[in-house]
Amino acid sequence: MLMRRTGAVLAAAAMTLGLAACADAGEYSSVEEKIKDGGEVTIGTKWDQPHLSLKQGPGEPEGFDVDVARYIVKELADGQDVKITWRESPQASREALLQNGTVDMIIASYSITAARQNYVTFAGPYVIAHQDTMVRADAAHIAKATDLMGKRICQVPGSNSYKRITESPPDGQLGLPAVLVGANSYSECVQKLISGDLDAVTTDDMMLAGLSSHNPDKYKLLKDPFTDERYGVGLKKGDTATCEAVNRAIAKMWRDGTATRLLRKWFGQTGLTLPTTAPPAEGCS
Repeated sequence: MLMRRTGAVLAAAAMTLGLAACADAGEYSSVEEKIKDGGEVTIGTKWDQPHLSLKQGPGEPEGFDVDVARYIVKELADGQDVKITWRESPQASREALLQNGTVDMIIASYSITAARQNYVTFAGPYVIAHQDTMVRADAAHIAKATDLMGKRICQVPGSNSYKRITESPPDGQLGLPAVLVGANSYSECVQKLISGDLDAVTTDDMMLAGLSSHNPDKYKLLKDPFTDERYGVGLKKGDTATCEAVNRAIAKMWRDGTATRLLRKWFGQTGLTLPTTAPPAEGCS
């Protein structure tokens, strides 16, 4: 009898420990549930893009994408405090970081594309940017995007921007022959532009406006946009519950004026023409 009782106690203890282990592992059915019930979330963003997301020193990153992320998290948490852990998410790593669970969501000038939707569930878009081109201030021979034929442009792993120049639709846009010069990030592209290793940096206008903001006299934006870049919130493939919740938060962000205020806060002095209405939401899949 004692042995049976002892066995029952041990079995009950093992079950309790097992349940505790599951709770400690933080296994949730969606990121929305993790935010509401767990009170924490890990967000991937970039750390080298002024006005969008820039991390300087030991503090948290700051910029438009960061403020959008905070708003969305607060909405998903019904206004409760949530611990946000920020992770750097370069272009080439974003899909992998979502798939392996290193981050819960990515808000990092992450354009929604058909190819990426094979691996990522996107909420949004929360804003629409447009691909443009930046050259040195004295580069009079490049006045529009089609002048990039045969020119040296930057190629960043994981980014589609160079393809918009060199390939034709549907994956590209202009189908121009150009010389691709590799760089690990767009901040490195700007360094190569100034050093003369590049003729132009072409990517989203919001990114270019931020990158040129510290030395505006050195750069010139062509203001010749030729794409619509729909910035989405990246989630692990299949997390439609969180996607739908994020879409509701984005709609509210535009409805209550927060999106317009944040755009003016970060880009009001850059000369960009800022959107004033919410972009149409896409379905969660």
